Amino acid sequence: MTRIEMARQGIITDEFRNLAKSEGISVDALVGDIASGLTVITRNIQRDIKPLGIGRGLSTKINVNIGTSKDKVSFDEEMEKLDISIKYGADAVMDLSTGGPIRDLRKMLASKSTISVGTVPIYEAAVKAAESYGSISKMTPDDMFRVIADHVDDGVDFITVHCGLTRRAVERLKEEGRVLDIVSRGGALLLEWMIYNDKENPFYEYYDRLLEIVREKDVTLSLGDGLRPGCLEDATDRSQMEELLTIGELRDKALASGIQAIIEGPGHVPLNQVEMNIKIQKEICKGAPFYVLGPLVTDLAMGYDHISAAIGGAIAGAAGADFLCYVTPAEHIRLPNLEDVREGIIASKIAGHAADIAKGVPGAMERDKKMARYRKNLDWEGQISMSFDPEKVRRYRAEVPPSENEVCSMCGELCAIRTVERALRKDR
Repeated sequence: MTRIEMARQGIITDEFRNLAKSEGISVDALVGDIASGLTVITRNIQRDIKPLGIGRGLSTKINVNIGTSKDKVSFDEEMEKLDISIKYGADAVMDLSTGGPIRDLRKMLASKSTISVGTVPIYEAAVKAAESYGSISKMTPDDMFRVIADHVDDGVDFITVHCGLTRRAVERLKEEGRVLDIVSRGGALLLEWMIYNDKENPFYEYYDRLLEIVREKDVTLSLGDGLRPGCLEDATDRSQMEELLTIGELRDKALASGIQAIIEGPGHVPLNQVEMNIKIQKEICKGAPFYVLGPLVTDLAMGYDHISAAIGGAIAGAAGADFLCYVTPAEHIRLPNLEDVREGIIASKIAGHAADIAKGVPGAMERDKKMARYRKNLDWEGQISMSFDPEKVRRYRAEVPPSENEVCSMCGELCAIRTVERALRKDR
């Protein structure tokens, strides 16, 4: 019995109770939203981790992408990235590996991670096909589904599958004439396979088979956006909407089958279109949890794309997005290093928290109230404890001259807080 089926029967599990308590909502509300597909819990039943809740009324969650490439394979570095992700408060990591012993890394990640783990199985399927057949186009639907089954068996909590990239969507793409046709790696791999084989996307054609595989371990489907816009000029176009309409139908089918699903979204989106994209998705997909990749609000921020994504992510989260995929300063340039990962996480955490305040998520504003009182009292340890990056704040404080250790060195003896407090005390 899946979580959705238990929720529909009114079975209140310890997992439901614990998640409701940690999120500050009633367990009845949570169970109702799980039954309706408005909230998911991403935890493979084989894994003993704190369950991750994504959806209505819950805090905005953050995902971190890690993984190897053909040119760079280091298990030690990927485990360090996992450690950093956990340290700085990420809620999930996705292994996007395309190089080296991919399954070994995935198993290691699933065994060591105390947070939710996601993957994109088509990557490994494509790598195996290239190695076995010499061409991605020669892989079979059985090859694809076999890899998905491996991911589920290995303990992955959620998987991205680009089910909405249909032959009809490909025709729409050809007719529309985008600047950047497809920037999704999974979407590009499936497009190549579909064109060379002149066949429908297997994940769409045999969707019931996919549902059967994930059902066994109650793994959450992340319905991928293979046609997400890769530049502002392509945002909110007919190709994107075509895929979204199909994804909405597939989400309904998953829900009817008792399978949890979240929806992936754009992409590169102009600032004035971000809220509209969230509203459209929530309407078409009937309130399903929305997982946004950024969105990046300008195409020009190379080296600073984490900032562009945080701006878009804050607006998206405030408008109702439930899950933010981090972006690092290395986006569009190279694989992120450890410092890139840290900066990407913190930028995304700031965006998510700002969104939670706007949405009125229980407890979000309380953190800022505490910070304000610590500042009022010039309590630096308190301020450090509330910050997103305590180590950085402590490092900066170490550079303040001893004579100004109660204030910041920007204002020094002209500290506004001390000046006003002194004046008001005299006025009394």
